[in-house]
Amino acid sequence: MIYVGIDVAKDKHDLCILGADGEILFSPFTIHNNMQGFGEMYDKIYSLTHDPNEIRIGLEATGHYHLNILRSLLDNNLVCYVINPLHANLFRKSQTLRKTKTDKVDAAAIAMMLINDRTLKPYSDTSYHNEELKSLTRYRFEKVEERAKLKTSVSKLVSILFPELEKLVSTLHMSSVYALLTEYPGASYVANANDAELTDILYDASKGHYSYDKAREIREAAISSVGSVIPAKSMELKHTINLIKVINEEMKEIEAAINLIMDKLQPPILTIPGIKDKMGAMIIAEIGDFSRFENADKLLAYAGLSPSTYQSGQVTSTYAHMEKRGSRYLRYALFNATKSVCIWNPVFNEYLEKKRAEGKHYFVAISHACKKLVRLIYRMQVTGEPYRG
Repeated sequence: MIYVGIDVAKDKHDLCILGADGEILFSPFTIHNNMQGFGEMYDKIYSLTHDPNEIRIGLEATGHYHLNILRSLLDNNLVCYVINPLHANLFRKSQTLRKTKTDKVDAAAIAMMLINDRTLKPYSDTSYHNEELKSLTRYRFEKVEERAKLKTSVSKLVSILFPELEKLVSTLHMSSVYALLTEYPGASYVANANDAELTDILYDASKGHYSYDKAREIREAAISSVGSVIPAKSMELKHTINLIKVINEEMKEIEAAINLIMDKLQPPILTIPGIKDKMGAMIIAEIGDFSRFENADKLLAYAGLSPSTYQSGQVTSTYAHMEKRGSRYLRYALFNATKSVCIWNPVFNEYLEKKRAEGKHYFVAISHACKKLVRLIYRMQVTGEPYRG
């Protein structure tokens, strides 16, 4: 067997090739991140063996920089291990007391890790294609965050230009209000608007929910409003609303692509009451291959939901906080899914109420329910069985 450790970077990769006993077969060397560099890598690997079953290759999950070389390795039917950088860093530190960290040292540490760590699971081609779902769900997450910031800006601008409006509608962030503010971005504009035009805008955008009475109520509030007349802020309000509308359209396209993949996968966790396509997709994408985890506890640790432990001598911490390591996207999806499941699933609702009755804060109780949900998800995905209640 030969073990290849690859330290991934943007423009180049450092490699080290070791034998089964840890002997150096090729001293750490550098290749460029291009076809010529990949060719040099394969020449050295295949000079040692042409049997793919005798080759094990490890590389860190380094943002998106590892994806191209990983795709090339999988296309050549080589067994690959994508390693969590935190895991690799802890292993490297365990090998020496010296504070030595270079790309070549990291490559050698990854190769040695392949030899010594029997808990590592090979990366499958299915896992690689799962990256598309991960890209989509993370892209959607970023759009949600971007839209949230824009909505905050809208609220701020309305409080300057027409502060009375917020109390006249159920929420500022709905199509009828956006349509109104796009046409009349401020109390001074609404006050001078024609009643019929104002009514038509609200009626059409709200699909008949708001009519003449609401239009008149808003106009009367605008006439006596203390809102400032600042054309620059009115322009900013219009542009911000337009950006939100653009993001909404983009999110529809993203969610349609997510739904197509989820329709093909049909993961069992979608049968749990309260877990819908969006959160389910993010959970599936962030976890990837469930067989990588020996048990649910390993998955909890991967998600950063396992409690941290502190004990030294006679001192043991009695306040164990969650580690919060691993994917923040996964924790976000799990917590949001748990909140929904605790509403729609009687078993989880009862469990949440039990924890609340014990005096736990709502979010602490949710964290307990979240761990229960992770164990359920793990069992269902590994067995392929649907939820049975």
